[in-house]
Amino acid sequence: MGRRHPVPPPEGDVARRRITVAGVVQGVGFRPFVHALAGELCLSGHVTNCAGGVVAEIEGARDSVEAFCARVATHAPPPAAVASVTYEEVPALGTAGFAIRPSENGGGPGGRTLLPPDTAMCAACSAELADPADRRYRHPFITCSHCGPRFTIVTALPYDRATTTMAGFPLCAACAREYADPADRRFHAQPLACHDCGPTLYLSGPPKPTGTADATDTAATAGTAGTTGTTSTADATATSDATDATDATDATSTTSTTATIGATGTIGATGTTGAAAIAEARRLLTAGAILAVKGIGGYHLACDAANARAVAALRERKQRGRRPFAVMAADLGTAEQLAPVSPAEAELLTGPCRPIVLLRRAAQPKTAQPKTAQPKTAQPQAHPPPALLADGVCPGSPDIGVMLPYAPLHQLLFGLPGDPPGPRVLVMTSANVSGEPILTDDERAHAVLPGLADAWLWHDRPIQVPCDDSVVRVRADGTSVPLRRSRGYAPLPLPLPLSLPVTAPPSLAVGGDLKNTICVAEGRTAWLSAHIGDMDSVATLEAAGTAARHLASLTSVRPGVLAADRHPAYRSTRWAHRHAEGRPVHMVQHHHAHIASAMADNGLDGTEPVIGLAFDGTGYGDDGAVWGGEVLLADYSGYRRLAHLAYVPLPGGDAAVRNPYRMALSHLRAAGIDRDPGLPPVATCPDGERRLVERQLERGLACVPTSSMGRLFDAVSSLAGICHRISYEAQAAIELEAAAAPAMTGCGPAYAFRLTPAPQGSSCELLDPAPVLEAVVADLRAAAPTAVIAARFHHAVADAALAVCRSAARRTGIGSVALSGGVFGNVLLEEACTQRLLAASFTVLRHRNVPCGDGGLALGQIVVAAHRAPTSTPTSEGMESPCAWPCPAR
Repeated sequence: MGRRHPVPPPEGDVARRRITVAGVVQGVGFRPFVHALAGELCLSGHVTNCAGGVVAEIEGARDSVEAFCARVATHAPPPAAVASVTYEEVPALGTAGFAIRPSENGGGPGGRTLLPPDTAMCAACSAELADPADRRYRHPFITCSHCGPRFTIVTALPYDRATTTMAGFPLCAACAREYADPADRRFHAQPLACHDCGPTLYLSGPPKPTGTADATDTAATAGTAGTTGTTSTADATATSDATDATDATDATSTTSTTATIGATGTIGATGTTGAAAIAEARRLLTAGAILAVKGIGGYHLACDAANARAVAALRERKQRGRRPFAVMAADLGTAEQLAPVSPAEAELLTGPCRPIVLLRRAAQPKTAQPKTAQPKTAQPQAHPPPALLADGVCPGSPDIGVMLPYAPLHQLLFGLPGDPPGPRVLVMTSANVSGEPILTDDERAHAVLPGLADAWLWHDRPIQVPCDDSVVRVRADGTSVPLRRSRGYAPLPLPLPLSLPVTAPPSLAVGGDLKNTICVAEGRTAWLSAHIGDMDSVATLEAAGTAARHLASLTSVRPGVLAADRHPAYRSTRWAHRHAEGRPVHMVQHHHAHIASAMADNGLDGTEPVIGLAFDGTGYGDDGAVWGGEVLLADYSGYRRLAHLAYVPLPGGDAAVRNPYRMALSHLRAAGIDRDPGLPPVATCPDGERRLVERQLERGLACVPTSSMGRLFDAVSSLAGICHRISYEAQAAIELEAAAAPAMTGCGPAYAFRLTPAPQGSSCELLDPAPVLEAVVADLRAAAPTAVIAARFHHAVADAALAVCRSAARRTGIGSVALSGGVFGNVLLEEACTQRLLAASFTVLRHRNVPCGDGGLALGQIVVAAHRAPTSTPTSEGMESPCAWPCPAR
């Protein structure tokens, strides 16, 4: 029998109920919460974990019992996710006291444990971290039942300390008492530890020949890349201050050691541990070094975001091109100096998930000068730097990706009261070799890091599951959408709104090849993995396989059905076929999966079709063309193509994706517009390459036709002189959006697409961009501002979306429109389309819980596969009807 608290006898009408709470209610402090709530309401009874979640029996005054039933879901601790609360009346027993009983069977609904995601450090732990009188003062692994790692440390189920990566750290007597006390917020907190019994933090550098300087000696130059950002006087001051800070901490956390991971896994470099490691790491960052930091779900590379030379060096070492970096701000007040922060954005930044939030840049760059009134969470800054962000942090992007510290280690890196001043904003980017997943394995990390970081701050708690930072955008109406669903969200379950009798068989969907996630499902529940990445390396394929096995193990799903993208060359699809082992593999068309994902994300049961706008860069079409500007009539059973962007050749395939000027040349030729040497893409393309492209277009060599909206954005970006070559996916479109943002109001009349009616016997209309391109060229020759051209194009696409939806509604009688595909990650376009459609009385379905891009494909594949009849062939598509519009010869 567990701990019991006394309860006075009830007065008046007495009731007893058995209450079952389903959802993420185990491993999150839910039983202690129930214990405390029952005590507050003077209720007797007991609570336990069982196969259905958490079950409590409560007895007492009827009004108190009613209050308990109402509050058990609405007042649950933050990591919990209550899916349902059900109860039944049972005879009163006249028992006294309330007890927490041992678990009966473990697991969650249907015998499954619904494991919580990793959550940010809670306010109580944050206060203890900064309290010199607390025994966990400056403890970099402080945690409790309400916060800390969960998903990334679990090795097997049931979820207990022995089945986490904390198994190798036995609890000291003080921690064991907290762990066993139901009244303590650390009751059964599996990552629980302290300075005496927890993991050790190390600061290490690469091995060095005898007599040479290491990273701690050369912080001012930050390695060979020359990332110095402070004077030698400042370095000396920082060193002195760091020493003072180290001396102020307790002796148990200031030791030095040699980190040995060597021929059998040793680093072979002298390191520093505990508070001394933190102090030295802060000194290095202040001096301009690039630091690898092992966090909760993997290693980050960090540097002072205000240090232009450090940022440039990091960009060069990671071969990052112009791709924006995410940053971590010390607190909300600092984040508000980077960009305007709405209440909804502030809630995300400071909440338990702590994703990277995309903040729209202000018109003028903000500096670190303190505000007149700082938020309560902001810490005073004694020596603010002249600017918080170097220009090289997010060049060409309309947004700044900002997150706040979510692990105690991050808070310590920014410093506690009394620490010497340091950077208030850090670049925080995944530490990985380009094209590979985030680093988690220490031995692999220490083999790779010498080429990326000047030093690394790491610890000996293993990371079982890689988990990148999530990326979220808040819309103008305050709703949010994840662009990358990972830390803080995975592996939370997603409901499958299937119409009975349809339920999902035990299934695995493998997603696509970009921004990959995988999904398992059974019955009416699905689970998406954390972000895996682009499937263009052996390491990523291995990571996907590991993720699939781990997710199936956590959820007890044993997939008997697989689903994959129809593209025959996708690595994810080939992986599914290689691992099918006789199980059926359902091939799902890319854009059908996008629309199905949006439908499921909005709770539609699939009994009625929707008009689906699937706008993205690439998807394998039924006719072998590259689709991407699609208007579909779709439900979960199938789809019919109603309209699409006019086909143009994709000269050179991937070469046209990497070089948007090629797409501009292709679109100009398709529109019958002369390739005037004065036009930006013509002037940019080298003469020899231009002649080659022209021959390709004339002869149709290596020119697969495409209806991609993403490629049209690329073409207009180049035509407007904004971006001709890309160094990361969607760069040209992102920079086109950035150019359009200041001119979306007052830009004058929008350009206009030509909507060609469907030919006789066909239901497929054609959306022709030729008039748009002609108008862009006319504006260029009239010297119209680039921002005006970009804004008019955005409005043109939104107007075209409305036009095709009105046409589709006339033909089908359908009034609901789903927006999906990576192009709708463009906030200007999504908002413009939404406002037009709502004004025309359409119901607009936008993503809410899963990404609109390829990170949401696996969910769509799952629901489509669930609707395939057991006897159907793996490629059956139900409503599928190929477009009858004549396509160019290939």
